[in-house]
Amino acid sequence: MKLTSTLLPLMGALTLAFASQAQAQEQTVVIGLTGPLSGANAFAGKDNENGVRLAVDDLNSKKITVGGKTLKFVLQSEDDQCDPKAGVQVAQKFVDGGVKFVMGPYCSGVAVPASRIYNEGGAMMSTVGTNPKVTLGGYKNLFRIIASDNQIGSGMANYAAKVLKLKTVAVIDDRTAFGQGVAEEFTKEANKLGLNVVAKEFTTDKATDFTAILTSLKAKKPEAIFFGGYAPQAAPMTRQMQQLAIKAKLLGGDTLCSPEMGKLAGDAVNDVVFCAQGGSILEKTAAGPAFKAKYKQRYNQDADVYAAPFYDQTMFIGESIQKAGSLDPDKVGAVIYKASYKGIMGTYAYDDKGNMKQAPITVYTFKNATLVPLASY
Repeated sequence: MKLTSTLLPLMGALTLAFASQAQAQEQTVVIGLTGPLSGANAFAGKDNENGVRLAVDDLNSKKITVGGKTLKFVLQSEDDQCDPKAGVQVAQKFVDGGVKFVMGPYCSGVAVPASRIYNEGGAMMSTVGTNPKVTLGGYKNLFRIIASDNQIGSGMANYAAKVLKLKTVAVIDDRTAFGQGVAEEFTKEANKLGLNVVAKEFTTDKATDFTAILTSLKAKKPEAIFFGGYAPQAAPMTRQMQQLAIKAKLLGGDTLCSPEMGKLAGDAVNDVVFCAQGGSILEKTAAGPAFKAKYKQRYNQDADVYAAPFYDQTMFIGESIQKAGSLDPDKVGAVIYKASYKGIMGTYAYDDKGNMKQAPITVYTFKNATLVPLASY
């Protein structure tokens, strides 16, 4: 049948009407992502972003409705550079833009000052910032989605004393909120366990040459050096330990449990670097292998440290929005505080301060420059 010139405009109008009606029945929900998308820690920020993006896609496939409207989840990413000033600016941008659900920050030094902005702006913040101060502000709807420094630092000290059977250790921290916090917790627990802390040294999160510090420590003959800091510093530190023939192990927190260590330091990490990471062993969780395969297929690289927790918490938020029947962070937060969510990395349930009620710790080392899990606690 040949369409007449009269019918064509009518059909066009009907198409526009149906499209308009569909849009009216759809509501956009922005999930904000704040993290280091540039600089030395960009690998971590991108990994976090990738985890959230996978969750956003899966939430959209669920066709969640609130108030008769189908929710369309979209991701808005902002680069906080792991810098407190930039992180506060990102937080203000999100709040001013009406973003109510924010994933991140990655760095504790950003999470602490940014949390006040999100709280005052009525937004929910879900972070992997491990410094205990992150959840000590008394802010509601702030969730730490992994173990804290208290658990990670003390867990590594316990492993050093009870499994590695070490007697003497030295400590270096990068003076960031994260590095200083995890180093303090390690030192505190090491002292309780009777480990002899022979030296404490400090560096920065921009340093690349640790020769002077390591030479000083070599004379004190520690069996291990605990480094409170990030992979871009830990990797050259490991290489320089090898060059100086320092036989000590290098211990650290979750930030050292990254494939980036193997990429940057090569074989120098093998059986030398030991790190404690919040979470279960991904390969041994029920949904872990499928998530790893899905991530690899989508991004053509392996998931790093926190892709799975970022995915899990985003899914928990989406499920809680559905249960609350609301996009109000207070109502959604009330559901999260009362409920629990079984995710890829385990069960997420929070106390009234936003800390996980049960946060497993996994200790890793490297074999062939690849992370290998040793034990979970």
